Amino acid sequence: MEKNRFVQTAEYHTHTFYSDGKGTMEQNVQMARKIGLKTIGISDHGYRHMGFGVKYKDYPKMKEEILRLREKYPDIEILLGVEANILDDSGEIDVDDFILQYVDYVMAGYHFGSAITKMRGLRNHICNYIKPLKHLEIEYNTRALVNAMRRNNLFILTHPGDKGRIDTLEVAKVAKETDTILEINTHHPNLSVEQLKLIKDMDLKFSVGADAHHPTHIGILDQAYQNILKSGVSVDKIINLEER
Repeated sequence: MEKNRFVQTAEYHTHTFYSDGKGTMEQNVQMARKIGLKTIGISDHGYRHMGFGVKYKDYPKMKEEILRLREKYPDIEILLGVEANILDDSGEIDVDDFILQYVDYVMAGYHFGSAITKMRGLRNHICNYIKPLKHLEIEYNTRALVNAMRRNNLFILTHPGDKGRIDTLEVAKVAKETDTILEINTHHPNLSVEQLKLIKDMDLKFSVGADAHHPTHIGILDQAYQNILKSGVSVDKIINLEER
């Protein structure tokens, strides 16, 4: 199969029981080693997700566990990240100086259930959730992602356009401006083939992400591979993928 052309070298987007994942950090590390990854990142949801965010007080505990795992498994790079929630169109995310002292990288994306910072955000959640109204929020959603990249030092913007429609070209322009990596997510449909075709010739960097919510999901990237092949994105632009 064509997907066998690709070799994943790193996975930055995995979840554990600290948020809404179904496994432990160690199980994620063990799976990553089993499939031959060089780097594995744990990136549970930011604490201001009202349904399943990390408990704010757990970050020191999580870092302690990461340090223990690094000693136990020195053959793989183990990182602690966070998938922060983009909270409003000012670009606010649920990461502060306390969290930054523990994490190695910050990713961010839009999620239903993230805390509302102002009443306009309530309308945003409602309209994004109700499919016939999604078109009403394109400008707000785009502004939120753009400002999140400009306001914060983001490593990866996760699943851009999922759950809320965006102006992909505008988001891509600011990703280039801020050196933010755009994710091709296999758990969600974005970046989609259509989105990738729009921006594949721009000077951008991409990542593939399993968005793994169970250790066995790590390394399963079929949808991302299909999107890459169908869109024609150069593998050279994908930071954690190599071609055989």
